[in-house]
Amino acid sequence: LEKPGGRGIVQRLQQSEEKTEQYKSALSQAQADLERMRLVVSELIEEKVSQVSQKRCRKEKEEEVEEEEEDGYFSTYSHFSIHEEMLKDEVRTESYKLFMENNTDIFKDKVVLDVGCGTGILSMFAAKAGARHVYGVDQSVILYKAMGIIRENGFDNQITLIRGQMEEVHLPVEKVDVIISEWMGYFLLFESMLDTVLLARDKWLKDPKNLYPNCCSLNLVAMGDAYEYDSRVKFWENVYGFKMSCMKEEVFREAVVQSVDSYSTISCSDVVKKFDLTTAKPSDLDFESPFSLTVQQDSLCHAMVGYFDVNFNVEGHPVYFGTGPQDTPTHWKQTAFYFHQPFPVRTGDALEGTISCCKNQRDHRSLDVVIRLKQSSFSDDIKPVRIEQKFYLK
Repeated sequence: LEKPGGRGIVQRLQQSEEKTEQYKSALSQAQADLERMRLVVSELIEEKVSQVSQKRCRKEKEEEVEEEEEDGYFSTYSHFSIHEEMLKDEVRTESYKLFMENNTDIFKDKVVLDVGCGTGILSMFAAKAGARHVYGVDQSVILYKAMGIIRENGFDNQITLIRGQMEEVHLPVEKVDVIISEWMGYFLLFESMLDTVLLARDKWLKDPKNLYPNCCSLNLVAMGDAYEYDSRVKFWENVYGFKMSCMKEEVFREAVVQSVDSYSTISCSDVVKKFDLTTAKPSDLDFESPFSLTVQQDSLCHAMVGYFDVNFNVEGHPVYFGTGPQDTPTHWKQTAFYFHQPFPVRTGDALEGTISCCKNQRDHRSLDVVIRLKQSSFSDDIKPVRIEQKFYLK
């Protein structure tokens, strides 16, 4: 037996202390490793949360922008002046009035839906034409003025006005017999209200043939007008003695809504798109179509001009109106697409190409337009051009 305090006990104690230190060192290393893992996991979680948060913020921002754009669209139609302008447009308003007055058999004892009723003028035309009841729907606050107008003219029991978006409202009837709507925008499709009318047709109309107007066409013609071109383009080269050439780019990108004199048109026109509204689908409203224009006078070609025609095609008394340079002016005017560089044309030259039109991805009420053009000429002094230019309308 070893005596207390012997060498063997001391060695074992030393070994125990060494092992204890090793365990402490291993434990410290394990704790350090765990802390590093915790930090890595924490950073990964924070990064993921940040990504989700950013994605949610972007989505919320996009939704806010979309909501603001929608609110902006409807608030535009809350203003008195725009309704005054539309009502004073005799071509527009008289055409609807003439159609309903001369085709009372379509409306007599029928239930009518007025999509985007505004001040209620079309609803009252329908009621006067013999409709049993008319439902007018509009999201704009002008509807409250329309309610007063309806009462003032004694149509309280014949016309019901409903405030809300057509996509969301519920009518107190299962179906309607007739839909009327004045939905046309600049270049026909600007503001995308036709989508809403087609939705109302599919959801509420008994027979899609009873949607009026029922036919529209979009047209294109070449324009030569040096004065208009200079006033819109060259103007920026000298603005009270200062150069603002960079501003010219916006003229070439943004389609211009303006009145075009008939003498400025230098070619025949061509129908680039026809819409049968009784069968059209929302997907038809984004399109690419060919065009072919024959030049009718020697000139410089400065722009292409778009306009539309509207038809109430019925067996009884059909009604038509146009918005071209040759027609009586309307509040829609025409839409000009100015080229970066005017080019010379001669009588008989062919301007052929395609025009594409689609809703802007960020703002579905705006339009993106692309014109692709090739000139064919028999004149030796003409160097034919090829053009591809993008425009927007907003």
